[in-house]
Amino acid sequence: MNQQRTTFGSRLGIILATVGSAVGLGNIWRFPHTVGTNGGAAFLLVYAVCVLLLGFPVMMTEFFIGRHAKKNAAGAFKVLAPGTKWSIIGYNGILAAFLILGFYFVIAGWTLEYIFTSVTTSLDGKTVTDFEKEFTLFSSGIVRPLICTFLFICITHYIVSSGVKNGIERASKILMPMLFLIMTILCIRSLTLSGASEGLKFLFQPDFGKINSSTVLSAMGQAFFSLSIGMGCMITYSSYFGSKTNIQKTALQVTLLDSLVSVLSGMMIFPAVFHFGIEPTAGPELVFITLPNIFGQLSFGNVWACIFFILLAVAALTSTISLHEVGTAYIHEEYHVSRKRATLYVSLGVSVFCILSSLSFGVLKEATIFGLTFFNLLDFLTAKIMLPGGGMLICIFVGNRVDKKIIKAELTNIGSVPFYFFRAYYFFIKYIAPIAIGVIFLNELGLFKWIQTFF
Repeated sequence: MNQQRTTFGSRLGIILATVGSAVGLGNIWRFPHTVGTNGGAAFLLVYAVCVLLLGFPVMMTEFFIGRHAKKNAAGAFKVLAPGTKWSIIGYNGILAAFLILGFYFVIAGWTLEYIFTSVTTSLDGKTVTDFEKEFTLFSSGIVRPLICTFLFICITHYIVSSGVKNGIERASKILMPMLFLIMTILCIRSLTLSGASEGLKFLFQPDFGKINSSTVLSAMGQAFFSLSIGMGCMITYSSYFGSKTNIQKTALQVTLLDSLVSVLSGMMIFPAVFHFGIEPTAGPELVFITLPNIFGQLSFGNVWACIFFILLAVAALTSTISLHEVGTAYIHEEYHVSRKRATLYVSLGVSVFCILSSLSFGVLKEATIFGLTFFNLLDFLTAKIMLPGGGMLICIFVGNRVDKKIIKAELTNIGSVPFYFFRAYYFFIKYIAPIAIGVIFLNELGLFKWIQTFF
């Protein structure tokens, strides 16, 4: 075990960096969309239960793996199960993080374009159709989307190459407070709109009649993906935890803060949606088409649009940093090259995938694999297969391959931190979590919908 491994410099740095890893674009637009399509507050209630019963324990498990092994996502399993093939779980996480960056950077680049246009172009008098045409024209182009994508890659590259303390931790201490500040400002502005009470009612007043199996499955999936579980990020970041870090407390704080960002995004978006009479089920187009139209109808609309897209860029950046670090740490440690060179290898490799993903909205739109564009293929492989599969295997591995005494010692800092519910936690990780995540896995693949066609 590498006892001299670099660690985060402070407890605040640990919290902000790890929360930043979990928080991303999915919290800002995927969560409101999922809430809207699943009945509002009823979904939110089920989601909260799933976060505590599914997300929190699995996150603790990934923290255990990373801190105990003090290695990258693949190396950690080699330490815990030497001479076995369990390291394939770590390789799955590293590959998933790499593939996610292959399309995530493209979306992140769009936020930079919209920051620029919100400053230079007036939103007044434009309709939803106008915004839709502008988005299609931009996203299907070649030069501008790629410039924005590469700019975002360069920003991420610089931060990761600067190291754990001077790069990742320092950036997190700036970006995460900025994210919460901007979200608070936008929430306050949204709550001043005349439709705010209806939006809050939709978000917080549950109709229990809307809870069904679909709601539960969607909530489980959102909880799982929102916390960035199964992609190696939490294992990699926790490998930089110090020996005195309280894993239980840190996992709970990260889980709650990540959920808070999701709830704030709902409070930011739904009052505006109801004020302007827009369907709360609006999907990904909500961010780049619907919301710009809303901003255009507000006083100082360009200012609010600029603030919002800065928020999106910050959320995207905290995620791209952690995803990039997964691959960088692996190459740096396993192939014994400098951090700067490892960072360069990841950036260059990801750039190739980003080019193909970006062009799949335009000149490569008709070039499909299994009926999916390159962008959609990367999204499908990671979200539907690799992440839930990785999370399920992590639970199976820890619950069946690792000595229970080792797990308890790590999670209690060798007995110095009490863990009153360890037996319940261990039972859940060994038996319940693999089944629950397996159900998510099958649901994401559409198996349950396929079965329903026979009845």
